[in-house]
Amino acid sequence: MQPFIAVDWGTTNRRAFRIEGGTVVATERDDRGAATVAADEYDAEVAGIRERLGDLPMLLAGMVGSNIGWRSVPYVAAPAGLADVAAALDRIDDRTAIVPGLSYRYGVHADVMRGEEVQLLGAVAAGLVSADALLCQPGTHCKWATVEGGRIARFTTAMTGELFALLRAHGVLSRQLTHPVEPGTAFLQGVAEGAKRDLAASLFAIRARSVLGLADDAHAASFASGLLIGADTAARIEPGTTVHILADAALGALYASAIDALGGTSHHIDSQAAFVAGITRIQDLAA
Repeated sequence: MQPFIAVDWGTTNRRAFRIEGGTVVATERDDRGAATVAADEYDAEVAGIRERLGDLPMLLAGMVGSNIGWRSVPYVAAPAGLADVAAALDRIDDRTAIVPGLSYRYGVHADVMRGEEVQLLGAVAAGLVSADALLCQPGTHCKWATVEGGRIARFTTAMTGELFALLRAHGVLSRQLTHPVEPGTAFLQGVAEGAKRDLAASLFAIRARSVLGLADDAHAASFASGLLIGADTAARIEPGTTVHILADAALGALYASAIDALGGTSHHIDSQAAFVAGITRIQDLAA
């Protein structure tokens, strides 16, 4: 396969990889996410990446294909696999293309993802998970995806990370949530409370516990994080469920702790290896 450049272009950050024979030989990361790049700046940004990593074909995944990115690319409807994604690439020119992302609808429920599909399907392509699996990609907007026959059959996005950030920055709990989150006793107590899924009441109880002197505010952030992650996790798994987690070590450890506490089994997956495998397979299929 000819060497190529892959860019994982998120909202706030981007990562670019020079890939040769399925192996990353050079990489860069910066804060030039889609939210900071104007539509008329992408030609220059792409040219700059080529100057640094090589004058090569390029695949762009993530928010670059959204309505805040270079241009809005239609989603591929799930169920979908890498072949479906490759067939729907939006070509800027004969050497530059945007990966489309996925959508999912079930009754009144609707969902979308951009960029995560490359990692999720790449995990299957790399043999990191089986062709039938449940995957979790924690973050600001946590993705839970069910893979069947090597294709994403359905998925759910939970605004878990964003809710925690909002609670920390605004509202009655903000002064209590200043300490770091740690995966200890307070976090697991939060997970157990979150599993009841009475989230609005459980959140207010953090305030009440402090006022009544029943809990130390030093552990409030850990409890609140456990509460949100516990509610998110309890809605997705049953005892005995195996979940494959694609995340950085710290956030992955929190989700793994919650999954294990609620009777599931967690496995950590190398998210960069999954992305590289997925984007390489898309490039191969599209060649």
